[in-house]
Amino acid sequence: MSELLLKNAVIASPGGAKRVEAPAADVLISGGVVVALTASGEQLDSAAEVVDLDGRWLIPGLWDHHVHFTQWVIRRQRIDLTRTSSAAEVLELAREAVQKAPAGKTVVGFGFRDGLWPEPARLSDLDAVTGDHPVALIAGDLHCMWLNTAAQQLVGARTDDTGILREAESFAVMDRFGDPADLTPQDYQDAAQAAAARGTVGVVEFENADNASLWPKRVAQGVNQLRVEAAVWPDYLAQTVKSGLRTGDLLEESGLVRLGPLKVISDGSLNTRTAWCWEPYAGLDSTHPHACGGPTVPPQQVRELMRTAQGAGIAAAIHAIGDRANTEILTIFEELAMRGSIEHAQLLRWEDVERFARLGVTASVQPEHAMDDRDVAEAYWPGRTARNFPLRSLVEAGVTLRFGSDAPVAPLDPWMAIAAAVSRSRDGREPWHPEQRIAVGTALSASTGGPAEVRVGARADLAVLDRDPYRCTGDQLRNMPVAATLLGGRFTHYSL
Repeated sequence: MSELLLKNAVIASPGGAKRVEAPAADVLISGGVVVALTASGEQLDSAAEVVDLDGRWLIPGLWDHHVHFTQWVIRRQRIDLTRTSSAAEVLELAREAVQKAPAGKTVVGFGFRDGLWPEPARLSDLDAVTGDHPVALIAGDLHCMWLNTAAQQLVGARTDDTGILREAESFAVMDRFGDPADLTPQDYQDAAQAAAARGTVGVVEFENADNASLWPKRVAQGVNQLRVEAAVWPDYLAQTVKSGLRTGDLLEESGLVRLGPLKVISDGSLNTRTAWCWEPYAGLDSTHPHACGGPTVPPQQVRELMRTAQGAGIAAAIHAIGDRANTEILTIFEELAMRGSIEHAQLLRWEDVERFARLGVTASVQPEHAMDDRDVAEAYWPGRTARNFPLRSLVEAGVTLRFGSDAPVAPLDPWMAIAAAVSRSRDGREPWHPEQRIAVGTALSASTGGPAEVRVGARADLAVLDRDPYRCTGDQLRNMPVAATLLGGRFTHYSL
């Protein structure tokens, strides 16, 4: 691998931001690793290819630590419902889409959130605007779907008079409305390239699929812009254990794909009021059968899956959103003396914040979800919202944070997570629980998966920025211009 010299870089750091003008540096890359970092202009004995960064800022490349990549690729091809705020708005978009769609082609939309709709979903209303054309509308949190009668007949599903399928019933048919087999390598390349253009160098893949087999094939087909940690779902755990693969093992020759952790969904989501909580949701008294949400996979079953993974050297990444779900999963980690992550860690009891730190369990969170869910949280979790994504409290307790998007729930763009964590604001609104804001450097570390500053000896996975991230407002972070991205010293995005 040839050498590359990045001249006139500014190494972004909190200290550098305090100076009027941080000194420029030259960064020598060899064998995919940063091997030298010197003051700009110092003589380096190298015949490297030279790229002049002209005073741009350099940081380690960013990771999205929670994606459903195939669902993200599919979302890019679906009707966008993310800006809707009522059933009426969704119905109008569905009506327009049906009018434009070829006969017989199922219309699929993504992104509605029904938690605060002024009117309920009704199957009769959806049927009235879509007729006998199959229409499947997927919620922004992926935990429910709104299907018209034609779509229900297509997949053999049946709903009540709302037309809504939730949780397991929805998961069972979701792939029928966007078959991954129909996607091409180019579709994956385009999505990976778009991620690289935002400074992304790696993802943790939580797609419910045989990720350990699929991703090496994709890399061989040219999807080589990202590193991938390929998670194992329960349906694939036995075959993974039998193969002898352990978390961190390489899965293909280029070194881009490694085996990730076991993924289990232990409860639902806040928007669907299925996250498992200690206290009832607002408007539901304790006699209601689902007043507090509930487990999706019972704790005892989660425990057995984690024990099996632990014995095989496979880490655990367990979805838990409700505060009771987080309590239960932390207890399992403690009983097994096992380390890993809780994915989402959204609604927490204060006493469990300390348990994350004491047990060494990583909080793998999606700060942009705090912006998506703030109004739903205030409506259904009133008086408790200070414990909704309490990032600063986690940091002060010594908990390791990792940031992700949960794409397609939020866009695969780490800068959105960084901006939300730093500002707790979006769209010009007042910060939501500003006491839980964290520093830029902390947010960058949660997104790089390690130190937020370029260092000698580190892998040359880098992002070149047109702004100093330590001098940016939340909106500026959200819209950070990325001039280039390097993966092991190879440019995956270049607009210098």
